[in-house]
Order: sequence, then structure tokens, then C-alpha cells
Amino acid sequence: MDFRLSEEHEALRDSVRDFAREMVAPVIAEHYERHTFPYEIIRQMGKMGLFGLPFAEEYGGMGGDYFALCLALEELARVDSSVAITLEAAVSLGAMPIYRFGTDEQKSRWLPKLLSGEALAGFGLTEPGFGSDAGGTETRAVLDGDEWVINGSKAFITNSGTDITALVTVTAVTGTRPDGAKELSTIIVPSGTPGFTVAPGYSKVGWTASDTHELTFDDCRVPAANLLGARGRGFAQFLRILDEGRIAIAALAVGLAQGCVDESVKYAGQRHAFGQPIGNYQAIQFKVADMEMKAHTARLAYYDAAARMLAGEPFKRQAAIAKLHASTIAVDNAREATQIHGGYGFMNEYPVARFWRDSKILEIGEGTSEVQRMIIARDLGL
Repeated sequence: MDFRLSEEHEALRDSVRDFAREMVAPVIAEHYERHTFPYEIIRQMGKMGLFGLPFAEEYGGMGGDYFALCLALEELARVDSSVAITLEAAVSLGAMPIYRFGTDEQKSRWLPKLLSGEALAGFGLTEPGFGSDAGGTETRAVLDGDEWVINGSKAFITNSGTDITALVTVTAVTGTRPDGAKELSTIIVPSGTPGFTVAPGYSKVGWTASDTHELTFDDCRVPAANLLGARGRGFAQFLRILDEGRIAIAALAVGLAQGCVDESVKYAGQRHAFGQPIGNYQAIQFKVADMEMKAHTARLAYYDAAARMLAGEPFKRQAAIAKLHASTIAVDNAREATQIHGGYGFMNEYPVARFWRDSKILEIGEGTSEVQRMIIARDLGL
């Protein structure tokens, strides 16, 4: 068992770390204040090949693996989570469904733009009235000749309304199964399709430089060929996508947690109280030590889940453990980092204020902490 990175992975981690510190850190606070999407940063990330990391070169990818994506997400989130979640959603929720389940024509049409970062895609799963109950989907798609007619709505969809959003893949009820259950399928809906409306962006507590919208479909017509994967396999497809995505979210959460350590160490060395740096006090030292311990163990959890996935082994339970643990300690570390910073931790000029606001959604998005506990318990046979 060896948790050391390969030379290629280490080089990628270092290059993304430098990019995050030199290109993201100086400008991202302004985007948060103005609630603007960082298009220039996204373009730079595209040039670096980050959107194509885990994809085959034949579609314009980098020929890397999913672990490489996770390393990039960790380093980005060490500085900012809005940029990191934009990449995570673009890859694992936007491009990956087409890569995993698309036809040759669908891959040739969409993947080159998505993998270069020239375009983004969203994944329309969550609905306003159901949240974690994805099986309760009410959005419907009826086959009319050679077209799907879609009606319904989706909520909290990342990367769905930017100027470079090319499509959203939506889950919809397309019939009834022999056992009476809903038949769920996934369908590609290009941006600008008549009947497809993107609501104004949400006013969010955190991730304010990322793109999130509610979507509505009113007699929205797309070609029958836009069906993604086999009809009726939508539920199984998005479960696979979410399992993989939980590893990526765990990596993002570890990045935020480690960023809290970075900022706390720096601040504790600069801030003086009672005649000496506060880092000299054991109360502060113990807080930071606990924060580092939590980030380290959460990192090992997502490393393990990623290794099992890449080896073709079952990884559902390990992905849920990694996501649950990493999101929990991200919230813990953000709280402690804010406490270490005192009053300054409540000021937006300090990154920890942003980390604090951004951390909570990690316990909710791509499967709540309660859902992760359900997955773990069921996999144990309970």
C-alpha cells in the first residue's frame, strides 16, 4: 500500500496549486462580492486541459484518470470552491454522462467543446419538490414521432445558465416499468431550445461565483436521438455518475479543509496578542493540529475510494464514506479557522470568511450527509 503520488500526478498537483495561488486567489474575492462568473479563470483552466483530465485523447481529453481530476479539485478548493465546483460539475456531471453513455455521434458533437472548456454542461436531476428523493422525479418526456416533448422543472443546477453553457442532460419519466415503477431516462437538451427556460441565478449563501439556476421545460422538443444511453436506464446511469462524483466532492472538501489550515497557520504567525504571536499559544496550536489531522484522514479516504474505482473494484461505500467524512471536517475546519481569526474571520477580506460560507453546501450537494449514511448502512447489509 503506497499513498505517494506518481511523478505525473505530483506535477499536475503542483501546477494546479501554482495556478490557484497566482491566478485565482488575487481576483476571486471580487467575483464573490459582485456575484459574477469568472470566465477568464475558466478559459485559463481550459487551456491547461483541466476539463479534459479524465477523458480519452480521441475526444480532446488529456488521457488521464479520475484521480487526476480529484487532485486538481483539491488544489483549486484550497483557494476557492466556486472555481472548483465549476470544474467538478463540468466534468463529472456535465461531460462524464455523455462520455460514459453517449453514442458515437453524441460524443463527437459535444465532447470536444466540453473537454476544452470552450463550453459547459449541466446535469438536471434535482427537482424543487423532491430533493434527495431522485426516484420521485416528475419531469416527463413523451415520444411524439421523432421528438421527445419534455415538461417539468429542475432545481439547483450548476453550470446551467452561463454564456458558454451548451446543454443540460435531464432525467425524465418516459413511461412505466412492468412492475409499475417509473421508467426514468436521460435526455440531452441543448441550450436555447424553445420551451427550455433558465431562471435567474439563485441568491446563495456561498459559492457565489459559481452558476446555479432553476430550469423549466414547457413542451420542450428535442430529437429522439438526444436520448442518452438506453431508454429506462436513467436511474442506473445517474447513480453511477453520482458515485463517482462523491469522490470528486470529497476531494473538493479536503481542499477547503486544507485551505483553512493554510490560512490559520499564516494568520497565527502574524497576529500578536499579549506580546507574542497567537500561534505560540497551545490553544491555537491544538486547534490547528486537529484541523490538519482531519484534512489528512479525509484525504486518505478519497484516495482509497478513487483507487478502488480505478481498479474496477466496488467503491460505492468508500465513496460515500469519503464524501461524508470530508464534508463534515470541511465544515469543522471552516468554523475553527474563523474562530482562530476572531473578528477578522467575519470580514470578507479574509479567505476564511468565504470558506465558512462555502463549506456547508458540501454536506448537502450531490447527496446529503443523511443519504451517505443510508448508502453506507445498506452496503453493510442493513
